[in-house]
Amino acid sequence: MTDSQKSDETVQTPEAETPARPTPGSIKPSMMPRPTPSALAAKPASPGSPAPAAPAPAPAVHSTPLAEAAKWGRVADDGHVFLLLDGEEHPVGQYPDASAEEALAYFARKYDDVAAQAALLEQRVEAKAPSADMHKTLEHLKAQVAERHMVGDVPALEARLAGLGEAIAGLQRAEKEAHEAQRAAELAAREAIVAEAEAIAAKDPASVQWKTSSARMNELFENWKAAQKNGVRLGRSTEDALWKRFRSARTVFDRHRRAYFSQLDSDNAAAKAAKEELIARAEALADSTDWGATAGEYRRLMDQWKASKRASRKDDDALWARFRAAQDRFFAARQEANQAIDKEYEGNLAAKEVLVAEAQALLPIEDLGAARKALQSIRDRWEEIGKVPRGDMHRIEGGLRKVEDALKAAEDEQWKRSNPETKARTNSALSQLETAIAGLEEDLAKAEQAGDQRKIGEAREALEARRQWLDTLQKSAQDFS
Repeated sequence: MTDSQKSDETVQTPEAETPARPTPGSIKPSMMPRPTPSALAAKPASPGSPAPAAPAPAPAVHSTPLAEAAKWGRVADDGHVFLLLDGEEHPVGQYPDASAEEALAYFARKYDDVAAQAALLEQRVEAKAPSADMHKTLEHLKAQVAERHMVGDVPALEARLAGLGEAIAGLQRAEKEAHEAQRAAELAAREAIVAEAEAIAAKDPASVQWKTSSARMNELFENWKAAQKNGVRLGRSTEDALWKRFRSARTVFDRHRRAYFSQLDSDNAAAKAAKEELIARAEALADSTDWGATAGEYRRLMDQWKASKRASRKDDDALWARFRAAQDRFFAARQEANQAIDKEYEGNLAAKEVLVAEAQALLPIEDLGAARKALQSIRDRWEEIGKVPRGDMHRIEGGLRKVEDALKAAEDEQWKRSNPETKARTNSALSQLETAIAGLEEDLAKAEQAGDQRKIGEAREALEARRQWLDTLQKSAQDFS
């Protein structure tokens, strides 16, 4: 053994690992410390990392039997322990002032400690616990095995650690994929928030439902804050770019809202002023007794009111109440005056109803001259009687108008019958038909003498048609006479 090997072995003795040098026989296998599962548990996951899986049950503590340890180690007379691998001896350390069994058991427990940590790491991988510090733990275990300060089936332990390396790498890849998927989903959610905010801000202010849109914009802001607080981190540059877009959309929306309501206040003030002017004019006319002209003026004021813009709902309702009150005062006074006049005209109504009955007795008109004379007498008396109540005016005048219309229709009919031009045309048509009939009768006689049945039929058919026309015209001529 070389001096350097001796020096290395001396550094790795139990005396160097413990505060005080043990006395011979004072170190027993049962007194050696063992790692507990809680001491080997994974550190808490960092914010934004996948949620930790449920803790795996602690693995059964591995204990290498002394006979098994003897296959992998040898204890020299001076207390030096060697690891046997592939026919070669690797110095492990020295355990002086103790039996060979105690020295071998001590370094076998070192192997068991590493094997227990490997088993616990395997359980964490199988449970898909967060892999944040698994690689560091694995490298630590590999370093311990590489130092060869233990006795046991080191090749099997190295193979287990190599398998753990592959499993941890796979777990890290899966976590990375899951994280990327979460990040993509979070990015899509943030993009959706920004896009909706931009869509709201881009709407024409004249068509925006401000109450609904304002509430929705506030909801989007709360969603943004919740995502910022609890969501997956997207990276400072990405989050800053999205926030600038979202903040810009909110700024534009707020500017449009302020401008809209400012203009609305201005429009409401202008509409209120215009309607107050109409109210002043309506109130000035409320006591007028020029019923016809004032009623017409109120109709014009009403047309202007309808054409005016609306003020705020509260103002518009109050303004309309004042405008309507002025109208109601005028029309109530007019109604009262009309009722007084109607009461005065009730006697006239009874007299005109008698005249209507007298006029309707002329129907149907048979003697046009007598009817015309009688109706003129009725009209003269009608005018002398005077007005009737307004509510009965249409009915009573309609009764007389019916008789007047019948008289006019009779006069028109008489004119048609006595029209000289029409009479002359009728007489000319009679003369022409009579001549045509005489000619057809001669044609019929010749056809009968010749026995030509075809010409006989044609002549009789034409003769019959002409005779019917003649009969009709003769009746018309009688009406003219």
